[in-house]
Amino acid sequence: MATYAIGDIQGCLEPLQRLLKKIHFRFDRDKLWLAGDLVHRGDDSLGTLRFLYEHRHQVTAVLGNHDLHLLALAHGAKHLSDKEHDLAKVLKAKDSDQLLAWLQSLPLLVHKKGYIMVHAGIPPIWSITKAQELAREVEHALAEEAMAKAYFYGMYGNEPHCWNEHLFGIERLRSITNYFTRMRFCKEDGTLDLVTKRGPQAAHADYKPWFSFPNRKTRNDKIIFGHWAALEGRADTKNIFALDTGCVWGGYLTAMRLSDEEFFCTDCNL
Repeated sequence: MATYAIGDIQGCLEPLQRLLKKIHFRFDRDKLWLAGDLVHRGDDSLGTLRFLYEHRHQVTAVLGNHDLHLLALAHGAKHLSDKEHDLAKVLKAKDSDQLLAWLQSLPLLVHKKGYIMVHAGIPPIWSITKAQELAREVEHALAEEAMAKAYFYGMYGNEPHCWNEHLFGIERLRSITNYFTRMRFCKEDGTLDLVTKRGPQAAHADYKPWFSFPNRKTRNDKIIFGHWAALEGRADTKNIFALDTGCVWGGYLTAMRLSDEEFFCTDCNL
């Protein structure tokens, strides 16, 4: 039995199936970890969700910002744009309720087999224990329908820019969500820059990639994440595994085998 972690699929079902074939993945034997953003911008978000739901007992996944956006649409907190045809197909599907309920049940953080998996990252000010505690706050909100609706209506926004233990209500949940699903650059104290989306060379002032601070509290933990296609899979930092290699942009879909940390890729521009 092998466990493989894969970066952002974003509705690119055909490359996912090709990658699984390349690594000789067997759902009766192997386990699949997914670093979030299962849907959006690709051409088959519905097919991707159906495929993953079919094999859900072998799949461990975390929520990404695009997954949360789809759920916000489903709760009426946002309206579909003219370009979101792939998400419209999910919302109109006969099995939409089943697929979206499964998606909403996914966690923000997974910690097992000696690895932590999140979509975007963990700020330097949080230990793994603190990160787990805060992830559970959002997960509990998503598990209760009335709370979930309020959460999605208040989820969008870049503020507060920095974590404060005294935050409460939707501001607190939004802050936690932004760290786990949207973060790229931050300051050592956790202050976020949620605007800059380029690679590490775009670091400015005291803002750096979240994983680059030598004294961050998770420096000794192995962290798998996606979200940041501009890294092209290179974080150049011990214990940090960047798996978003821009499949939806014509790059690659990347898998890492946990047992030996070997990487496998398939071209998505075919």
